[in-house]
Amino acid sequence: MPNDTIDNRVNLTIKNGIAHVSLNRPDKHNAIDIKMFYAISQTIKQLKVDRSIRAVIVEGIGEDFCSGLDIKSVMKSAKAPLQLLFKWLPWQANLAQYVSVGWRKIPAPVIMVIHGRCWGGGLQIALGGDFRIAAPDTSISIMESRWGLIPDMGGTLALRELLSLDIAKELAMTGAIINGEQALNYGLVTHVDEDPAEKALQLAQAICQQSPDAVAATKKLYNKSWWSKPGFALLRESYYQVKILLGKNQKIKTYNQLHQDEKTREFVKRQNW
Repeated sequence: MPNDTIDNRVNLTIKNGIAHVSLNRPDKHNAIDIKMFYAISQTIKQLKVDRSIRAVIVEGIGEDFCSGLDIKSVMKSAKAPLQLLFKWLPWQANLAQYVSVGWRKIPAPVIMVIHGRCWGGGLQIALGGDFRIAAPDTSISIMESRWGLIPDMGGTLALRELLSLDIAKELAMTGAIINGEQALNYGLVTHVDEDPAEKALQLAQAICQQSPDAVAATKKLYNKSWWSKPGFALLRESYYQVKILLGKNQKIKTYNQLHQDEKTREFVKRQNW
């Protein structure tokens, strides 16, 4: 089920319930221009409403995952900075932020496969995933300070969940470049593997064995409750569990668990989460 988005900046293929998303500007090291911003946004919105999606794998074609913002391309247009930064309400994501935080809204796990350079805006995109799997020699940097800027693409939401405050400040203030192993030690990536794409596929396939409703509800529960008041977390646990119990997939999962020697039953499309 191929789908070409704006100027082929992003490729999307769906196979066996797993959406494979590829940043497709290898001649520019997948640097983000305004067309790629729109293409990523369009892809996220498409995946968000597709209830057949069980997992999402995001990677970059070519030598690098994403080398960051294409400054020359964006700045040569007077309209582009306004398109990126404009928002109707201050607490909502603008286009620049949506390419990071939008992945959090997809009711399926998003796995980022990182190789080569993952700098600046590229890292902000990767931070939007639920999991990040990096090659050992991946080059990772919160690089905005090198341009006299702050990281403003939404990755702050993930950084506060993943890193201690002092480490996050140090990386952002210095623009230091670290490799995959260092990122793993900091908690910035989930796994380091010589073949991150294969590791991501194995993880996606393992998740696909579980109830899509339980997976979607867990993602939403943890994203909403990690920093909320305890009472709200307990409320969501109870509400989401009742919703799951009223659906078909929990019963299918229970049957498959109890009849592992028999042919498994296929899950139905997940509920709206």
